[in-house]
Amino acid sequence: MRKSIFDIPGYKEKFWTIPNILSLYRMCMFPIILYFLIREQQKVFVTLLIINFITDILDGFIARNFNQRTVIGAKIDSWADIGSYILAFGGIFIFEWNFVVEHKIGLGLFALLYLGSVSTAFIKYGNLVGLHLFSAKIAGYLQGGFLVILLAYGNIEWLFYVIIIVGYWAKIEEIIIMLLLKQKRTDVKGLYWVLKNNW
Repeated sequence: MRKSIFDIPGYKEKFWTIPNILSLYRMCMFPIILYFLIREQQKVFVTLLIINFITDILDGFIARNFNQRTVIGAKIDSWADIGSYILAFGGIFIFEWNFVVEHKIGLGLFALLYLGSVSTAFIKYGNLVGLHLFSAKIAGYLQGGFLVILLAYGNIEWLFYVIIIVGYWAKIEEIIIMLLLKQKRTDVKGLYWVLKNNW
């Protein structure tokens, strides 16, 4: 089989898969979306962030259903997710400051849990871990949808509390799983599978 000019010498996995390209797109778009955030161009910022969320959904769907999961892809996806969280929090701080003040305790606790999850990964493994938990996927989709609603139409109070509780659940599960895992793993799905398989 003829090798692609994009094949990386010494790298065993295929790098240029559609999911990896979509994750790289999100990483490359980070400074561009950040620029529009700093310039307070809300419509452009929200539009580009929505596209980011859609590519995040697509890369996971394609990777799972077309057997295109890779270790490097999980890492790229994790870094791209961090970029999306930074942009999302930045958007809320700049465009919805009153919302931040009103919900500072709930948002602050989520930020601490998020930092705790990232810190646990770096302390134990020296890098991010693409756990790809079902809880994190659910939380991510809900948070993305809520952010769009918040920036476009305003806060829906009951929905915020649903989102924040699901977010707490996802981050706490991530921390527990990383503390329990005997070795670094990706795509572990959730705590149930970790305990079931004695990973």
